[in-house]
Amino acid sequence: QVQLVESGGGLVQAGGSLRLSCAAAGGTLSRYAMGWFRQAPGKEREFVASITWSGRRTYYADSVKGRFTISGDSPGNTVYLQLNSLEPEDTAVYYCASVNGYRSPGDLMSPTYDYWGRGTQVTVSS
Repeated sequence: QVQLVESGGGLVQAGGSLRLSCAAAGGTLSRYAMGWFRQAPGKEREFVASITWSGRRTYYADSVKGRFTISGDSPGNTVYLQLNSLEPEDTAVYYCASVNGYRSPGDLMSPTYDYWGRGTQVTVSS
């Protein structure tokens, strides 16, 4: 069983930065990729970024390309999301997720991961 715990959310002004962290416990050897999703009030959960542990391939939503960066430590225990040039539209609860076993790049952009954290709130004021 994999447990994911996010941290690093908060309130920031537009143009500011935050760094989110997600610590994973359990199932390290079988973890294929980890990702970040977000959900704003009244909206569906949407893909933000993902990283595969084999080859360290990264994928981003168009809305965050060039502003957000996903990274992770070597054992695959922790994944980070650096959020720069934040905009009020980035306000949401950010969720960390993990998958065991191969997923195609397209599948990594859909909320069909095996394990989910409880989320951390990011609020960007204008």
